Amino acid sequence: MIFENYEYVILFMAGLASGAINTIAGGGSLITLPILIFMGLPPTIANGTNRVQLIFGQFFAVYGYKSRGLFNYKLSVWLAFSAILGSIVGAKIAIEVPEEFFKKILSVIMILVMINIFYKNKRKINDDILSNNKRYLSILLFFFVGLYGGFIHAGVGFLMILILNGINGYSINKANSIKVFVALLFTFSALLVFFFENKINVIYGINLAIGSSLGGWLTSRWSIKKSERSMRYIICIIILILALRLWIY
Repeated sequence: MIFENYEYVILFMAGLASGAINTIAGGGSLITLPILIFMGLPPTIANGTNRVQLIFGQFFAVYGYKSRGLFNYKLSVWLAFSAILGSIVGAKIAIEVPEEFFKKILSVIMILVMINIFYKNKRKINDDILSNNKRYLSILLFFFVGLYGGFIHAGVGFLMILILNGINGYSINKANSIKVFVALLFTFSALLVFFFENKINVIYGINLAIGSSLGGWLTSRWSIKKSERSMRYIICIIILILALRLWIY
């Protein structure tokens, strides 16, 4: 294996990048999931193992945002409840999907997310004027967010930002604070499904988690707006390379 002698260093660095990317907008799994597959893990086990680092990264990101006072607990709990239900269904489906088909699905999703990665809605409205209809719509949509997140997770953060910013009108920072909280809860639910099906490599997961925790916490505490545009280009290049490699692997 090309990664054999440096696998733990690579896993830590991949986790660090994933934690940072997931905290900013989402899509860190588009890097870690293919790397786990390239290291020789069956796609289903790679999918389950990837959830370990997501849990740790999201936990520290939630802590970082909480310390900055960016939270809407009432809406977040309802969104999380809806997403949890969807994630359990999605994880069950992921376990049953043939491995070669899963890799093709992942590579296509990576390309689609890469195209959408430049989406950025700067519209902001005050939370106080958010209509009940929009709240109910977002709760319904988050069931399908959870369904997708439970299935593959890669790029699910973009979907949440799209809903929270585009429908609910939250600023990017506020949307991110809700996103990491909801993602933490529905990812944990999906992780349990993979765990009970024995689809997790704990050692790889922990190595990713160490890097992801550090990346998530540092990014949530440290504004990097000046480098955001450059980072989007870099992420897209990495995603494109990994997607093409995954398709022909």
